[in-house]
Amino acid sequence: MSLADFQNEIYLAGLGEVVPELPTDLHRLEEVARARLTPQAHGYVAGAAGAERTARANLAAFDRWKIVPRMLRDVADRDLSTTVLGTEMPAPVIVGPVGVLRILHPDGELAVARATKALGVTMTLSTAASTTMEEVAAEAGPRWFQLYWPKDRELAASFVRRAKESGYTALVVTLDTFSMAWRPRDLDRAYLPFLQGIGVQNYWSDPVFQKAIGGPVTDDNRDRAVLHWVANFGDPRLTWDDLAWLREEWDGPIVLKGIQHLDDARRAVDAGMDGIVVSNHGGRQVDGAIASLEALPAIASAVGSRITVLFDSGIRSGADVAKALALGAEAVMIGRPYAYGLGLAGEDGVRHVLRCLMAELELTLALAGRSTLADVGRDLLDG
Repeated sequence: MSLADFQNEIYLAGLGEVVPELPTDLHRLEEVARARLTPQAHGYVAGAAGAERTARANLAAFDRWKIVPRMLRDVADRDLSTTVLGTEMPAPVIVGPVGVLRILHPDGELAVARATKALGVTMTLSTAASTTMEEVAAEAGPRWFQLYWPKDRELAASFVRRAKESGYTALVVTLDTFSMAWRPRDLDRAYLPFLQGIGVQNYWSDPVFQKAIGGPVTDDNRDRAVLHWVANFGDPRLTWDDLAWLREEWDGPIVLKGIQHLDDARRAVDAGMDGIVVSNHGGRQVDGAIASLEALPAIASAVGSRITVLFDSGIRSGADVAKALALGAEAVMIGRPYAYGLGLAGEDGVRHVLRCLMAELELTLALAGRSTLADVGRDLLDG
C-alpha cells in the first residue's frame, strides 16, 4: 500500500460528506491548537527561547531552498522504506522526543505509542515523559529512548538499564538541555509542569531515585521528590570524555542530539557515536541561534559517510522532509506537529499527522521525479 493512498481515502470519504477533523496542512495545526488547548499547554509546546527568533529561523530556512521537479522518470512504483540504525521504517520519519504529553491529552505518551505502532513508525520516548518507559513499551512498536543525562550517575545508569530491558533499541542523548532556557511564554504564566508532578514519571518510578528520597513518592515526600528532580535534571559538568562511560552502559546505537557545529559533529565521530541529530531543539534553548537546516549541509557533507545524520527543528510538511533529505539527512524527527495532533484528537490526531506527513512526502518526491530514497540528492534542490 502506498503512503500516498491516504489522499485517496480522504477524497473518497468526502463522497459521504466526511471531511478530516484536523487540517491536512500541518502548518495550521498550531493555529487550531491555540484555540482549543489550555493557554499553559499551548504555550509550553509552541513556546521557544527568548524572542523566539531561532524558532522562526528554523521555518524560514526551508523557504530558501527550492525543489526542482524533473519529468518523465517513471515513478509508478514508489518505496520510501529505509533502515536507520538497525530500525526498519516505512519512511524516513521518526517521532522525536517530546515530554509531558499528558498536559495535552489524558492518554499522553500511550496514545503516541499506539499511533506509531499502527503505522510502523519509530517513537522516541523522552526521559521527561508523563508515563513510565515500561508502560509505554507495553503499547509501542519500534522505539528509541531519549536520555536527559542526570547529575546522579547511578540514576543515569538506571535509566539506561531500564530502557534496554524495555526493548528500546537506540539511545538518543540530548546535549543542549542541561538547563531550561529562558522561555517567556512559560515564565509569564509561572508554569513548569515538572514541578506539578507531570513529566517526572521516569524519575519517580526509578529505584535509584526512590532510594535517594527514602522510598516511593507519596504525598508525604512529594516536595522532597520535586526538589531532588530539580537538583538532578541536567548535568552541566558533562564533557566529551563522559561518552566513554555511556558506551560502556549501552551496547546499542547512541545518537547525540543537538549538534549544530561541524567540529562537534567530528568529535561525535571520533567518540565512536553511531549517529547525530542536527538540531537546535526547535528553537527552545538558544534565542538567535543558527537554523538547523543551515547547519545541516556542511555537517552531512563532512561526516555523513561515517555516522548517521538525522535532522529536526522546523519540519512542518512533506516538502520540508524532502529538503532535509536532499541536504544530507538520512531521516528526520518531528515534534510539535504530532504534539498538536495529540492535543487536538488523541491517538487519531497523531496518526493523522503522521499519515499526512508521509503521504505528502511520497507525493512531493514522485512529482519531482523521485521514486525511492536513493534518488534523493542535492540535485533535488536549487539554491
